[in-house]
Amino acid sequence: MFSEMPQGLAGSLDAVTEKPGPGDLPRGLPNQCYTDHTYHAYEQETVFAESWACIGFAKDVPETGDVFPVELAGRPLFMVRGRKGEVRVFHNACRHRGFTLVDEPKRCKGVVTCPYHAWAYGLDGSLRSTPMIGGPDKHEIPDFDKKQFGLREVRSFVWLDFVFVNLSGNAAPFEEENAILLERWKEFENAPLFHGGDNSTVHFDLACNWKLAIENFCEAYHLPWVHPGLNSYSPIEMHYNIVEWAKFSGQGTRNYSPRLTEDGARFPRLSGLSEKWDTGAEYIAVHPNLMIGVHKDHIMGVLVTPDGTARTLERMELYYFSEEARGEGYSELRKAAQKGWQEVFAEDRFAVEGMQKGRHSPGFDGGVFTPVQDPPTHSFHAWVAGRLKRSQTDARIAAE
Repeated sequence: MFSEMPQGLAGSLDAVTEKPGPGDLPRGLPNQCYTDHTYHAYEQETVFAESWACIGFAKDVPETGDVFPVELAGRPLFMVRGRKGEVRVFHNACRHRGFTLVDEPKRCKGVVTCPYHAWAYGLDGSLRSTPMIGGPDKHEIPDFDKKQFGLREVRSFVWLDFVFVNLSGNAAPFEEENAILLERWKEFENAPLFHGGDNSTVHFDLACNWKLAIENFCEAYHLPWVHPGLNSYSPIEMHYNIVEWAKFSGQGTRNYSPRLTEDGARFPRLSGLSEKWDTGAEYIAVHPNLMIGVHKDHIMGVLVTPDGTARTLERMELYYFSEEARGEGYSELRKAAQKGWQEVFAEDRFAVEGMQKGRHSPGFDGGVFTPVQDPPTHSFHAWVAGRLKRSQTDARIAAE
């Protein structure tokens, strides 16, 4: 872990987390949190490695033996579907010479084999074979205990279909860390989820810092100007803030009623939902890097992946509540849903990329948060700042 906070950052973080005085407005994170490479490295360790961060989707490993490589905070990892249907995550490095085991999604026949010297690992990470370790036709050597050289597993948790990991192992259990959110959306907890296939995935490559994508998603303030189409059927006055201070934040609407096709066709609704969801939907950023929207007829999830200070990769996946929604009869409706979400997020591009350009201006000093429209974004800033400050405190205590 990086024990030294970038110079000059500590005072700026206090301005984000402390309650403003009379007549003052809350302040935002300083420019260096969006543009400085030293800060970015520090953030990867303190924000991503210490938290429950999302790395992907369980659908990426649908069958036993499926493996899928990912990366988080500079660590190569891979997801694997085990023999009991469970999803596990391991460090993507052979215990022999550190060679990367999985370089592309594929299905293994019971073991994950290193391409370098063919050491093989079971789907549970155990070291199964070490061919010719003792010379030709000698696959064992004295006093070498395979149990000591299995793959290093990463603490993981699957919620809905989203795969989270805690690299450091220091975070509270996922259910405890996210108890309030899980309770808020408990009606969706055991929902059957069916990914819509190729026409239910959207990718974006954005020229901005990852935090700006999260910030923009959290608030509805920009709807009238950035999303006039969306605002026409879900106007800003029908939206409300969702703020669980420095834990999660977002927005909701009381008027979810999109018209995807001329005939007004709809996806099957999740049974057992309360009346709130008849016309309601909610959109929450699960910190640090997952954006989720829940609706009566589908769930939308967006994995946000930083690539340096000024590039962000977004991967959106759409899930439905009925196997029927995956069929040919819903093909056009799925395409319409994909197109609709793609258009909404495409409209946000100029906003997040414009803010990134502005972060290079000495005339911007973190900005301010208005008390009515900006609490969700301020909450996210406070969460990031709190993580940075807590990590610095932990490092100081460890050094004493």
